[in-house]
Amino acid sequence: MTMTMTMTRAKGRWPKLDPNDGVEDVTLLILEWLGEQGVGAMIRVDAERLQEGRPAWTFAASGGPLLEGMRADGASVAECMGRALLRQREAGLSVPF
Repeated sequence: MTMTMTMTRAKGRWPKLDPNDGVEDVTLLILEWLGEQGVGAMIRVDAERLQEGRPAWTFAASGGPLLEGMRADGASVAECMGRALLRQREAGLSVPF
């Protein structure tokens, strides 16, 4: 992943991202941004579901501007986070990534 550090309103740690990189490369930055908005969020992998061939990745978030808690599942980090970002936008929270 190619990043150039740029000073922003946050805490000076938001990078400019290479548009060819996937969402899985910025997942921790997304979680941090959500926390700064008052949203509690997490992503986890379930080893049992992975062994069973089921979607093993789960994103969950609640609080802040989200009126209801939300969850998104996927077979990969990219799929899970892609679904999570879509659901957040539908809830009116546009993550800047």
